[in-house]
Amino acid sequence: MALRADALEAIERKRANIDGAVLFSTIAHRRSSELLRLLVAFEVLADYLDCTSERGAWVGVQNGRRLHRALIDALAPDVALSDYYASHPWREDAGFVGGLVQTCRQTCARLPSFNVVQPFVARATALAQVLAVNHEENPRRRDALLRAWAEAHFPRNDELAWFEWTGGASAWLTVLALLALAADDGRGVAEARATFCAYLPWISLTGTLLDSYGDRDADLASGEHSYVAHYSTVDAATERIGAVTRRALTEAWSLHNGARHRVLVSAMAAMYLSKDSVRASQWRAHTRVLIRAAGPLTRLLIPVLRAWRIVNKQQAT
Repeated sequence: MALRADALEAIERKRANIDGAVLFSTIAHRRSSELLRLLVAFEVLADYLDCTSERGAWVGVQNGRRLHRALIDALAPDVALSDYYASHPWREDAGFVGGLVQTCRQTCARLPSFNVVQPFVARATALAQVLAVNHEENPRRRDALLRAWAEAHFPRNDELAWFEWTGGASAWLTVLALLALAADDGRGVAEARATFCAYLPWISLTGTLLDSYGDRDADLASGEHSYVAHYSTVDAATERIGAVTRRALTEAWSLHNGARHRVLVSAMAAMYLSKDSVRASQWRAHTRVLIRAAGPLTRLLIPVLRAWRIVNKQQAT
C-alpha cells in the first residue's frame, strides 16, 4: 500500500513535472509518438522514485541509490536490470517500476540518434543519483555528503558553489533535453555535448533553484533540504537565482533550435513563479526581481499558468 500511495502521490502532486516533460517534445524537428511516450514514462518513473525514496529515507542513503538506479537502467537497454527494492522497506509494486523501465528501454532504442546521445544520457543519469542524498534525514550528514559528492565529481570547477553543482545534477532536465535531441535524424556528438553542457548545470540548476525558492517556507517548516537556504540571505539568493536564470536563457539560445529551448526555459520559470507561495507578501519584491530576470515571455505566461494550477488543483507548493 505504501508504494501505491507513493505512485499516486507522485502523479497527483507532481503533475506539473509531467506536463513540463511533455514540452520537451517540441524541441524535436518532427512529432514523435515514441519520444512523447518516453518522456512521460521517464518523468513518471523519476517522480515516483523521488517520492518513495523520501518515504524510506530513514533506511539510509544506500536505499535511495538502489532505487534511483532504475533511472540509469531505463535508458541503458543492454545492461542487466537491478533489484531496486533490495534495501527498501516495501517491495511489491505490482510491476510498476519494471514496466516503466521496460517502456523507456523499448522507446529510447527506437529513437534515430539515441546512439549519439547515449554516453551523455548515461553521465546525466549517473550524476542524478545524488538525489538519494537529498533525503538524508540528518542535515549535517546530508550537507557533508553533498559537499563531498560535488568535490569528487567537479573537483576543479569553482564557477558554482558545491550545493549548486548538486542542485543542477539532481534535476533530470538534462536527460529530457538529450532524449528530445535523439528523436531527430542525423544529430551529432557536438550537438549532444553542447546540449549536455547548457543543461548541466545552467538550465537544470535554474529549475532546482526556482523550485526551492517556491518551497522555501514549506521546506523550512518540515525540515526538508532547501537549496535556497544555503545562501546567506534572501537578497543574496534572489540575486544569484536571477543571474543563473539569465545564464540559462543565454545557454538555451546558443543551442540548435535555440528558440525552442529558450521558450521551454521561460515556461519552466513561469511554472515555478506561478505558485501561490511566491505571491506571499514577504516574497513579492523578490519574485518581481526573478520574473524580470526570466524575461517578458515568463511574465506573459504566469497568469496562464496560475489558471492552469487552479483548474488542475496544483495551487499548493
